[in-house]
Amino acid sequence: MPLVVANVVVGEFDDAGQGEGVEADESSRDGFEWALRHACLSSYVRGVHPDRATWQRQVKQAPARVQWDPERDLHLRPLAYRSLQLGLCGEAVRRYADEWTVGISDATPLAHEVHALVSGSDLDAAARLSMNRHSLGSRVSTADHGHMAAQARR
Repeated sequence: MPLVVANVVVGEFDDAGQGEGVEADESSRDGFEWALRHACLSSYVRGVHPDRATWQRQVKQAPARVQWDPERDLHLRPLAYRSLQLGLCGEAVRRYADEWTVGISDATPLAHEVHALVSGSDLDAAARLSMNRHSLGSRVSTADHGHMAAQARR
């Protein structure tokens, strides 16, 4: 079963909402698991790593980095729980592009719709829309849509 990963494409939007967009990428579970198996934590943690120098060597060589970032609500305020953020480089980027990606869809219209609802203070409708399984063909977290809405505001 593919995973749906919402990637916010960083960019600026003008007053008419023109600019960069938001994509939702479907990636294979095998690829995601490979990246996790080959990942290194993005920051040094005493007790997890033998020492800082060892961690520095590992992070430079790892094709993926893991960190835990706070989830965010529709106003981008941090929530009490965190989500895995997985950064790819080197071999993992090649594998992601050539092997793991099974679909890409444009989520920009959805981001604009969520943003309009948030701007109009209709948070219930924004939350319902952001959790609608049919919005992207699968479920993407409210925080992802919060990021999408923030991107649409920029």
